[in-house]
Amino acid sequence: MKKVAFITIGCRSNEFDTHFMAHNFRQRGYQVVQDEPADIYIINTCSVTSGAERSSRQFVYSSKRRNPSALIVVTGCYAQTNPQALAHLKEVDLVVGNTHKKDILTIVEEYLEGKEERVYVDNIFKQREVENFDVVTHFEKVRPFVKVQEGCNRFCTFCIIPFARGKSRSVPKEKVIQEVRLLAYRGFKEIVLTGTQLTQYGLDIGTSLYELLKDLLEIKGIELIRLSSVYPSEITSNLLNLLLIEEKIAPHFHIPLQSGSDRILKLMKRDYQVKDYVSLVERIVKHRPLSAIGTDIIVGFPSEGEEDFQITYKLLQELPIYYMHVFPYSDREKTKASAMKEKVSEKVKRERVDLLKALDNVKREEFIRKNVGKELRALVVAENELLTENYIKLQKEGFNSVGELVRIIV
Repeated sequence: MKKVAFITIGCRSNEFDTHFMAHNFRQRGYQVVQDEPADIYIINTCSVTSGAERSSRQFVYSSKRRNPSALIVVTGCYAQTNPQALAHLKEVDLVVGNTHKKDILTIVEEYLEGKEERVYVDNIFKQREVENFDVVTHFEKVRPFVKVQEGCNRFCTFCIIPFARGKSRSVPKEKVIQEVRLLAYRGFKEIVLTGTQLTQYGLDIGTSLYELLKDLLEIKGIELIRLSSVYPSEITSNLLNLLLIEEKIAPHFHIPLQSGSDRILKLMKRDYQVKDYVSLVERIVKHRPLSAIGTDIIVGFPSEGEEDFQITYKLLQELPIYYMHVFPYSDREKTKASAMKEKVSEKVKRERVDLLKALDNVKREEFIRKNVGKELRALVVAENELLTENYIKLQKEGFNSVGELVRIIV
């Protein structure tokens, strides 16, 4: 029995894809291993930053060192956007883009039987469906993550994701409902809806995230629906009203800002202004005061000056947010920002990242203190381990009903 190991770099979508691929290999009789040498290494790569690509290459090298005779297969976003760079690595045997992930088992077996083709990548923009990855449910302890959408139509100037994942494609609403009903039947209390750009759900099939949520809210047994990242200007008025009044929707909203400078937002091709973002966040917190607001910030975008950064820093100080994910800008081939002049030095980018990470620690502490003494719903994710509806992780004695949604005083 051949042993196969999977290594995943990057986002939740990659985790879903790895889960699906591993399932297929198990079904064919392979042994999926983690902490022991394998005959086949499948590295599901990321290309969102240059650091992610570097990590992907490092896993290629370390896997080959662990078993020099192993078959090394690279797939994922780096394989899709720059297959030749990976094919030129002497350690790599096969390069399989996102366009061929669904066929990776067949590709591996044909290669082992002597087929000489090494690179499998097609035009990602030709894909019109969420092929074979529709309604994949990935479990984080007792929280099912239901993937309902893939790809993105936005083409922000810094982002390579559309080139790696293609245009927005949605899982048919009926399939999502069927999957969530099954999860409810199995006793799960919370689900997490996720996608590459979740708020674009349904645009290609004549529906919307609002319509999907309305139907999911009717499913008995599911008591909490959590959303992954939502794009500010894609939150329609009817969707926002639903988020504000429906208690079954978790008061936890990850809303990427990217910059507090309107000038930089325009260069990024983000179709909102800071005032729109502030108004959205303030409205959410006004109606649901204990809502956890998360955000993404990019520092060092081309031409970002000290004034732009200070505007961003001051805005984040004042906004009622819980946490921020901070990324240094890096050029991505094919994106418009990579051709922009006035690059910010790596030293300045590191300094700005450090400043915002320190602020992130302050904001997290402030939010947690704000919740002390408040009654919240929480999912028992493990014995004496809880996750509140607004995303606070707690250790609390006396809770062993894993998978149940309980009420607690923080």
